[in-house]
Amino acid sequence: MNRKFGFTILFLSIITSAATSYFLVKNSTKYRINNTAELLMQPMPIGLQSSSVNNASGVSFIEASKKSTPSVVFIKTESEAMVRSSLWFFDFDPFGNIGKVSSSGSGVIISTDGYIVTNHHVIKNATKIEVVLNNGKKNYQAKVIGTAESSDLALLKIEAENLTAIDLANSDDLQIGEWVLAVGNPFNLTSTVTAGIVSAKGRNINLVRNEFPIESFIQTDAAINPGNSGGALVNLDGKLVGINTAIASKTGSYVGYGFAIPSNIVIKIINDLKEYGQIQRGLDGLEVVDINDAILEKTSNLEDGVYISRITGLNDKSKSFEVGDVIIKIDGKPVFNKSNYDEILAHYRPGDQLTYTVLRKSKELTIETKLVNMDGNFDLKKREIVHSDKLEADFEVASKFECDHYGINYGVKVVNVGNGFLRRAGIDDGAFLTSINNEDISNLPDFIEKLENIKGTVQIQGIGPQGGRQYWRFYVR
Repeated sequence: MNRKFGFTILFLSIITSAATSYFLVKNSTKYRINNTAELLMQPMPIGLQSSSVNNASGVSFIEASKKSTPSVVFIKTESEAMVRSSLWFFDFDPFGNIGKVSSSGSGVIISTDGYIVTNHHVIKNATKIEVVLNNGKKNYQAKVIGTAESSDLALLKIEAENLTAIDLANSDDLQIGEWVLAVGNPFNLTSTVTAGIVSAKGRNINLVRNEFPIESFIQTDAAINPGNSGGALVNLDGKLVGINTAIASKTGSYVGYGFAIPSNIVIKIINDLKEYGQIQRGLDGLEVVDINDAILEKTSNLEDGVYISRITGLNDKSKSFEVGDVIIKIDGKPVFNKSNYDEILAHYRPGDQLTYTVLRKSKELTIETKLVNMDGNFDLKKREIVHSDKLEADFEVASKFECDHYGINYGVKVVNVGNGFLRRAGIDDGAFLTSINNEDISNLPDFIEKLENIKGTVQIQGIGPQGGRQYWRFYVR
């Protein structure tokens, strides 16, 4: 990927109107899409009928659009953001003022009884979420069932019945070069469809600003713009193959590359969110890196696979691995790089038994292991969040995995930060708090009680959402 491109998260919307142009290659039955900018300036070839643009099985773009667009919804959100005065020293509030911000995006209906999947960034910090169906004919208030920031997904629920749920495809079967349609609401242009091909799979673009991201995107040249996020990427059978999430752009608008979360990852994560309120992520207790020039000699010049750089101790079942092993297969599935490795593991839960094929000093070995949760056991746990009305935020205890990763003994993770003094002080979702006024935090109830009743100057130490150590200083009246 050209480094000049910046990766821009899109904030999205819904459905129809195919905008692509085609021309003859060798005869009247073979067509291809050229660069979109060039094609939009070219006339439609004489004799080319829209109904004749089919995939190999004879299913047209029109039929795929008709089948998928009723399942894509328009999402409107309202949130509150901090606005600082340019003359802050005349403001009685040293942290700034709170103002309302509206934005929009897209979502996909995945069940007839009102479950909808979208991107986490579409509804992050929203105080009001409205779902619009049927080109504005029906509006519903949505409830957040769960979010997965590590994969930029969220599950919503509206009180409705007999909705048109999208059909699901196996994204593992998706081929590079295959036709796909992006369905969403770019620039608030509802029910918009664009067409393109799958130009790559397994892309890791460092988009998810999370301490433990899952990134293995489908790359497409179907036009995706602000408002498409959370919308559907479908094949020519009208079945979901991905959730549109981002573009590569220097301007914030489409310039050739869009990225979608594969449907197989989406299905697993939304099932976890629906049942447990959080991802049931299976961990092998290994830290791996891509094979690069610096470690190529250590791998006998093997370029595919991932290199084990650390064994964390989280998983007792992984003691048979060694630093320097190269993982080349997991349960028979080839491992090409770290994003591919993360994608494979994303399909499994704690307690699942897996067979790894590794290369150790040029010798191929088979190792059996069992995946654990973030606390190092095999339980499937429901998320345990404690809410504080006074602090306007939710809190949960940092897992053993998170503590080990950051080198802390105990921490409180902040989630769903509202508009209280925590946000005004710059403490955002995903921060881990470890001490208050140089006193270590030892348990969650004591932490909440102390922070709810504290007065005067406050100094909190912890780990910022981006993973670096951080201090927050503020004053509470």
